[in-house]
Amino acid sequence: MNEILAILPATLRTILTALPIAVRENLEEIRLRQNQPLEVRFGQQSSYVTSSGQITSIPAQGWLFSAEEAAKLLNQVSQHSLYALEEELKRGYITVVGGHRIGIAGKVVLDKGEVKGIRDVTSFNIRIAREKKGAARKVMPYLFEDGKLQNTLLISPPQCGKTTLLRDIARTISYGSEWSSSRKVGIVDERSELAGCLQGVPQRDVGPRTDVLDACPKAVGMMMLIRSMSPDVLIVDEVGRAEDGDAVWEAIHAGVAVICSAHGASVKEVAERPMLGKLIRYGAFSRYIVLSRAKGVGTIQAIYDHRMNLVEREKVAWSS
Repeated sequence: MNEILAILPATLRTILTALPIAVRENLEEIRLRQNQPLEVRFGQQSSYVTSSGQITSIPAQGWLFSAEEAAKLLNQVSQHSLYALEEELKRGYITVVGGHRIGIAGKVVLDKGEVKGIRDVTSFNIRIAREKKGAARKVMPYLFEDGKLQNTLLISPPQCGKTTLLRDIARTISYGSEWSSSRKVGIVDERSELAGCLQGVPQRDVGPRTDVLDACPKAVGMMMLIRSMSPDVLIVDEVGRAEDGDAVWEAIHAGVAVICSAHGASVKEVAERPMLGKLIRYGAFSRYIVLSRAKGVGTIQAIYDHRMNLVEREKVAWSS
């Protein structure tokens, strides 16, 4: 939390510091909307926060986030230079020290139909990045077959821990483990979430043999890494576009293993999407890992092999 508190205006910092310890230690999101009460998400619930740092379910009792506080927060996050964050503002989020991500919303500025930036920022979603070293232990045995790393699709609804799991898979493969010797890992981190880079330097431990392309489109980045860094495995978050699918095929046929993720609640659901459905039908993946929050963030709901045979079901969540 110290990394987050350091960039907040004094009033907001005081309120969050006063939160109950159990809430503070499990914070996932801090949501701020102009002229609306401060909201926090922790564990599996959301609540408003009073001016004294107490939790309440009544919106009228929550501390109101004013236009003045919104301006202060944006200035502190940008270090009083919005111009320096122009590219990040186009993407709708800002990555800060520690790999934490601040999503923003407001008036979108268009140029010839493309997003040029966001001004009059009125909403902030501070997503707290947490490392869970060891989160991958429960899935690592299923990622290898006869010593060969399997192409894997991680399927998860939002906020079920897929990015945390992908990050720890990258770290484990990079360091080496009881399942495999150390391998070269390439991460294409389009949203700056996996490695949480700041000025190109990962703020999260993704391993000593890991190369990261930060804020780079996935399809372009995968090809760049294959040509320039000769990775043994590529790891990317949230594939979905047609060009992402083409890049996955290219990587697989170049002898590079691919571990990636997609939003969804089941294999059947993601298979209904055009690009992912094509990859699944043609056997791009040998493993499918489905996450949920059934037993807390990171519940491994099911693991399937390339024939869609159930390999494992309902392993305990790493957050429990």
